[in-house]
Amino acid sequence: MILSLAVLLQLTMIVPLLAAVGLLVFRRQPNIREAVTLIAGVVLFVLVLQLYANYQRNLIANVHWLEILPGLVLSFRVEALSLMFALIASLLWPVTTLYAIGYMRAHEEENQTRFYLCFALAIAATMAICFSANLFTLFIFYELLTLSTYPLVTHAGTEEAKRGGRTYLGILLSTSIVFFLLAIIVTWVYAGTLDFLPGGLFTDATPQWVLSVLLVLFFFGVGKAALMPFHRWLPAAMVAPTPV
Repeated sequence: MILSLAVLLQLTMIVPLLAAVGLLVFRRQPNIREAVTLIAGVVLFVLVLQLYANYQRNLIANVHWLEILPGLVLSFRVEALSLMFALIASLLWPVTTLYAIGYMRAHEEENQTRFYLCFALAIAATMAICFSANLFTLFIFYELLTLSTYPLVTHAGTEEAKRGGRTYLGILLSTSIVFFLLAIIVTWVYAGTLDFLPGGLFTDATPQWVLSVLLVLFFFGVGKAALMPFHRWLPAAMVAPTPV
């Protein structure tokens, strides 16, 4: 094995970030800029395939980045569900990029470098979400995904785009803070951990009313699912370029 599993796991988040740097460096050279995006997308997909192959051999990767407080750690882990989403996202990046290149050039869109850069940042956040080992890590990168996709929604720069961006950002951030963050705090208080564990975090001793409240908080806290009554961000975000 040339690369360790921990390195492979971290590269799935680092490669899109390196691509973002490359996009800035070659921002005045469209052909190279777009090649950077495509190559990064292919490399990312290969990395996720490598993780999948190792997972099939029961080799699991765990990575801890930073401990904020005791029990509050930015950490990542490979599991079956995370691999499924990572495979889908990493496959769609180069495919979407191919379409975006034709679309952006045909429409002579402005700020193309910013578009590809924010897309790369969004992919990095998505990979981090896929491989989050706990609710804290998931929340942090869930919010970063919202912030990185905001410039994509407002890409056109028109009043309609700006209005759509405000709706998008306002609803997603407010639902995350009011519902999702509160759900995470309650979970930490009653479960004593935020780690994703086989069989769940709670025991039979957890009061039923707490579980009911948490169900509602998590249900509405995941605002990107466009659940009523917090679905207005979805039609508002339709002002984004078609590749988004």
